[in-house]
Amino acid sequence: MEKRRTVAFHTLGCKLNFSETSTLSRMLENDGFEKKDFDDLADVYVINTCSVTDNADKECRQLVRRIQRKSPESLVVITGCYAQLKPKEISEIPGVDLVLGAAEKFNIGAHIRELAKGDSAKISSCDIETVSGFYASYSLNDRTRTFLKVQDGCDYNCSFCTIPMARGKSRSDTIENVLRNAKELAANGVKEIVLTGVNLGDFGKGPDGISETISINNREENFFELIKQLDEVEGIERYRISSIEPNLLTNEIIEFVSNSNKFMPHFHIPLQSGSNKTLAAMRRRYKRELYAERVGLIRTLMPHCCIGVDVIVGFPGETEEDFNETFEFLHSLDVSYLHVFTYSERDNTKALEIKPVVPVNMRHERNKILRNLSYMKMQFFTEQHSGQTRKVLFESHEKNGMMEGYTDNYIRITTPYRADFSNNIVDWKI
Repeated sequence: MEKRRTVAFHTLGCKLNFSETSTLSRMLENDGFEKKDFDDLADVYVINTCSVTDNADKECRQLVRRIQRKSPESLVVITGCYAQLKPKEISEIPGVDLVLGAAEKFNIGAHIRELAKGDSAKISSCDIETVSGFYASYSLNDRTRTFLKVQDGCDYNCSFCTIPMARGKSRSDTIENVLRNAKELAANGVKEIVLTGVNLGDFGKGPDGISETISINNREENFFELIKQLDEVEGIERYRISSIEPNLLTNEIIEFVSNSNKFMPHFHIPLQSGSNKTLAAMRRRYKRELYAERVGLIRTLMPHCCIGVDVIVGFPGETEEDFNETFEFLHSLDVSYLHVFTYSERDNTKALEIKPVVPVNMRHERNKILRNLSYMKMQFFTEQHSGQTRKVLFESHEKNGMMEGYTDNYIRITTPYRADFSNNIVDWKI
C-alpha cells in the first residue's frame, strides 16, 4: 500500500488566515494527505503568510530556513498576502518550491501533485485586479472558538495598507451560505463562532464586488442582516465580531448586540490614531469624534462590554504633539485593551510620500508607552468585574496542567485542567 504523503501548516497573521489555513488543511486531508504538526517531519510544508508588517516577511524567511535545516528534501509552499505581493522575491528564497497567489491558494492540491523537489521555484499568481471569487473558509478542530470567514478584500485605500493589493476588492459570501456553514459548525459541536473578514462591516458585496439583493425577499444583504439571521441558528451559543471599522459599526448593530443572547459584549474597533490630522493622512474614513461616539453608545448600552482598539504609532509626519494627542484620547476613552502596531514602510503605499519619517527608535518608544497603557486598561477592566459571576467557555487545550477560557466579555480565565470543563460554558466567579 502506498504511503500517505504528509503535510504541515504554519499560519502568520490574522484570524482570516487561520480560517483559510484550516480549510486548506481539510482540502489536502480529503485529497489523501496526513496532517502533521509543523515541528514534525513532513513531505510538504505550507506557510500561509501575512504582510501587514516587516516582521511577517522576516518570519517567513526564518521558517523556510528552519525547514531547510530540518528536512531539506521536503517541498515548501508559500501562500497568503506576502505571496501575492512579492511572488518573485519569495521564489528566490532558497528552499521555496511553490508560491501561490490569492487566486490559486485554494487549488493547492492540484499544484502540489505537479511539484517535484529540485525544480526551480514555481510561481502561480495573477494580477490582483482579476481576483473576484469568494471562497468560504472556517477553522475546525483547531481550537474551541471557530473563525468563520464571511468577507474578503477591501475597497478602502488607507495610505499605510497593502491589504487591497494582497486580497483584492471587497467581496462576500451570501447570507444563505454563511448560515449553512454555521449550522455545519453547530453539528460539529462548535460553541463559539468568530466572524472574520478583511473589512467585515462591508459585508454584502457579491463575489464580483457588487452589492447584491436577495431575490427572495428583496432585501439588500448587509452585515446587520447577516447577524440578525445568525442569531437564529440553533446550536451555536456564542458569536464574536472579530473587528469592524468605526464608520461601519452602526447604532443598529450596537443596539442589536446589546439585546442579543448570542452576540457577545465584545467589540474590536480599529482607531489607528487619536489625531484627526494623522487620521486624514492615513486616509481613514472617520474622525476621532465619531470613534468616541461609538464607544460612548456601547458603554451606555453595555457597561460590561469589552472594547479593543487597534492603533499605529510612528506614522510618517506623526509629531510628538500628535502622539500625545493619541495617548490622551486613548487614556480618556473607556476602552479595555489596545493592539499597538509600530508603523513599518510598505512598498507601493502612499504613506511613503509623507514626510518627515519618524525615527525607528522613537516609533518603538511610542509603542512601549501605549502597550503600558493597554496593560493598565485591561487590569482596570478586569478589576471592575471582580466578584461577578460570568459565563466562561473553556478551551480543550491543556498546558502544564492548566486550561484557559474566556468570559462573554473577553476576560481570560486560567484554572487547573478539568476534562468536564473542556468546550463547555461554565458559570465562573471572577
